Amino acid sequence: MAILSKDEAQTILKKVLSFSTADECEATLNGSTGGNVRSARNSISTAGASENVALAVQARFGKRSGLATCNEFDDASLRRCVQRAEEIARLAPESPEYVPLLGPQTYLASPGSFAQRTAAITPDYRAEQIGASMALCEQKKLSSAGFFNDSAGFVAKRNSKGLEAYQQVSNLDFSITVRTADGTGSGYAIANYTDLAKFDAARLTRVAADKAASSVGAKAIEPGKYTVILEPAAAIDLLNNMMGAMDARNADEGRSFLSKKGGGNKKGEKVFDERVTIYSDPTHPDVPDLTFANDGRPQQKVTWVEKGIVKNLYTSRFWAQKSGAPDIPPPGGWIMAGGTQSTAELIKGTAKGILVTRLYYIRAVDPQTLLYTGLTRDGTFYIENGQIKFPVKNFRFNESPVIMLNNLEALGKPVRLNGSLVPPLKIRDFTFTSLSDAV
Repeated sequence: MAILSKDEAQTILKKVLSFSTADECEATLNGSTGGNVRSARNSISTAGASENVALAVQARFGKRSGLATCNEFDDASLRRCVQRAEEIARLAPESPEYVPLLGPQTYLASPGSFAQRTAAITPDYRAEQIGASMALCEQKKLSSAGFFNDSAGFVAKRNSKGLEAYQQVSNLDFSITVRTADGTGSGYAIANYTDLAKFDAARLTRVAADKAASSVGAKAIEPGKYTVILEPAAAIDLLNNMMGAMDARNADEGRSFLSKKGGGNKKGEKVFDERVTIYSDPTHPDVPDLTFANDGRPQQKVTWVEKGIVKNLYTSRFWAQKSGAPDIPPPGGWIMAGGTQSTAELIKGTAKGILVTRLYYIRAVDPQTLLYTGLTRDGTFYIENGQIKFPVKNFRFNESPVIMLNNLEALGKPVRLNGSLVPPLKIRDFTFTSLSDAV
């Protein structure tokens, strides 16, 4: 039952709404099926599968709202779920930020968000892919820890105002950490796809294995400001944090890097290097996404930053009405425009610098300036005259993606990670504050 068709899902939702006596009612079905395999020290450690369909019912009386959930779909269970949501709504205080439910909406088509091949993944396929990864590491006398996770599902929504939405999605994630036998060298690779046709665990494992072997004998160099090449896996978290901070209300109320002195926000102002362009598009063939937000608003193609200028901020429906700002929901994934160079080609064009495979343990230092601290790991290398000269010990960094994108030297060709397209970035004056003995 995990992946219901549009007709099957909407039949359930219509029945749910028929049980409601509330002023407004909205029902959402989420279903998913999938599985995972985890390995450690070149052995499978866990494997699992999950399948579930869940219903969420939101009932409203005036400005009071209640929410109840269930995952049984006989008439009695559906009726109890609706009644429970209504009971909660009657007890709830009025919301000062109430907005009525949306009426009928028009959504873009994004057929690429679901791949039947991903939905059809079997336990045997997972075992084969992880097996190939482990075998490669065994041959090279390396130790690996990997995680393979796949899912396929649907989201369906309907409300008493006439809104109706349905979409299927699929996703595959793989990550691999490889260590040398003595534990002094480490490498990492990560990938994310809608369609498994593009996936190859052995290829990704070779990347991590090569980094592990190359990172043995790391030298300590002085912390300071360096030109760095951030691989996409190193750039993604800082950029995700920045995209998550592009909320209009936070900016308007003075809590954001986009807040303007004296009030308002920096929409329309140049905040980044002119080569920075970031947009979202739920129909993009490489990163297809849901074409509707959690509250039912349509997801459209939106330019967030164009040639360094902030073009749009996202809002809640309440804040859009109160402030008069465009009513734009937050994006799912996003696309950062890049160049045509690979990471290897960026290295060739670097006189002196540091290659960073990955950042982790990232924590906020100053949310208003987006200053973060964290550590490099799993392969950090010194570059000289366009070549990797030797591995270096890991660093603690203190850096803001806002400053980072003003110190941009070059952008490489974007690759997909975590549902977004992220280029490798060459950044000058990246701040390393201390050394770390971790690998």
